[in-house]
Amino acid sequence: MALQSCASQLVAGHRFSASNLALIVLLIVFSEFHVVLPEGCNSPAPSSECGCNSLNRDGNDRGDDSFHKEAVKKYSKEKNANPDDSHERRREVSTEPAPGKLNQMVLIPGGAFLMGTDEPGIPQDGEGPARRVHIQSFYMDMYEVSNLEFEKFVNATGYLTEAEKFGDSFVFEGLLSDKVKNEIKQAVAAAPWWLPVKGASWRHPYGPDSSIADSLEHPVVHVSWNDALAYCIWASKRLPTEAEWEYACRGTLENRLYPWGNKLNPKGQHYANIWQGEFPNKNTGEDGYVRSCPVTSFPSNGYGLYNMVGNAWEWTADWWNVHHTTDETHNPKGPESGTDKVKKGGSYMCHKSHCYRYRCAARSQNTPDSSASNLGFRCAADSLPSYLH
Repeated sequence: MALQSCASQLVAGHRFSASNLALIVLLIVFSEFHVVLPEGCNSPAPSSECGCNSLNRDGNDRGDDSFHKEAVKKYSKEKNANPDDSHERRREVSTEPAPGKLNQMVLIPGGAFLMGTDEPGIPQDGEGPARRVHIQSFYMDMYEVSNLEFEKFVNATGYLTEAEKFGDSFVFEGLLSDKVKNEIKQAVAAAPWWLPVKGASWRHPYGPDSSIADSLEHPVVHVSWNDALAYCIWASKRLPTEAEWEYACRGTLENRLYPWGNKLNPKGQHYANIWQGEFPNKNTGEDGYVRSCPVTSFPSNGYGLYNMVGNAWEWTADWWNVHHTTDETHNPKGPESGTDKVKKGGSYMCHKSHCYRYRCAARSQNTPDSSASNLGFRCAADSLPSYLH
């Protein structure tokens, strides 16, 4: 039905010949959700979707460890000093962080918890079943990795993100200037509020005419899984597994929707940066923000972690899979290979009517080279890096 509607729009506008139109329809069928169509010719996303899991790049997905090996070679501490080891590199960084806010990590004590849920909000995402999982102690970043922290990494290594290499990334249209928006003639088929924007990157999160000058303590976005991995290796850290991430997110609470309990706004207080109002037309910003917020915002959870849900999606180490065993497991790491990586936590674009994924058990996925204006990460570690002692 969506294809027929799209075809009707194209024919009515006399934009393509009949033969070209037939070819377009075939391409739509075979490329599934990866297709990008002319703006105004998009099928609506289902009510559970904000469309950000459709923001994948075609033909560049790697289901092996080739990038990991390359990143270890280029960005490990053997090749690059730890963030605090080099006085010269510290001088290269344009802005020093506020005391106590850079790279703080929290010890997450080992234990067992119920991962997933038997009452999934979005069953097709593989949120269930609930299963007993044991996790050994590890360290987790207190905050999402900020623009300031990522800038330190880039200044020290000269790293170019995949968005910078590709020359574009996906941005929510409501955050673009009219000038940039008017130059774009395409939108994501499954979610027309997502636009591929030339020049969008972590330094220019809302298009080429934006900057991070006033948002250094906001989460870095437009970073792919591969970019996040490179940063983690440089910082002598790693990405958390999905199980570790969810265990940390729950903050000692068992079988609760959110890191703070089951009520979204207990006593009228906001605990996360998510969408209020009608998605995607109006974000009322009742929580104080209509886009990302500083990584220190809102109350922390029981482990002292901030913004585990909302604000920015966070990459995990695991490959995507929707089928889970009910057997009790210890430190699971997900499938050995795949095409998509798991991301957790939701973002400032999440609303219950579209992308009800700001819950501990919620999950989504993207290809490892994907990036968007609401996708970031935080790091984990088996032991505290020496420069943090």
